[in-house]
Amino acid sequence: MYIERDDQGRIRLVSREPTSECSEYLPADSPELLAFLMEGEVGRESARFQASDLAFVRVLEDVIDLLMDKGVIRFTELPEAAQEKVMARQALRRRLNGLQLVSPAAGEDDVI
Repeated sequence: MYIERDDQGRIRLVSREPTSECSEYLPADSPELLAFLMEGEVGRESARFQASDLAFVRVLEDVIDLLMDKGVIRFTELPEAAQEKVMARQALRRRLNGLQLVSPAAGEDDVI
């Protein structure tokens, strides 16, 4: 996401694409951006929690992949709803990475 800041450095405007006003890039899971979108102190705390959830989802994806790679669990042993969610996330990740819409920050690997 691209943002414009006010004179105090707070986010004033957000855009999905860079514009003449919104030229500073922030990741979509940025606590600052999420807080702006949710507004208020409760929103800031909720935004931090949501950013943590987004990072943790990637950890869970990696753990599931590792367990399957090591033969500890089989994909078909997961409940059907879980299988559908895993496949949907994998497809989304492939599509986003294929379009090069994801650019990992330093020290991060393909985190959305």
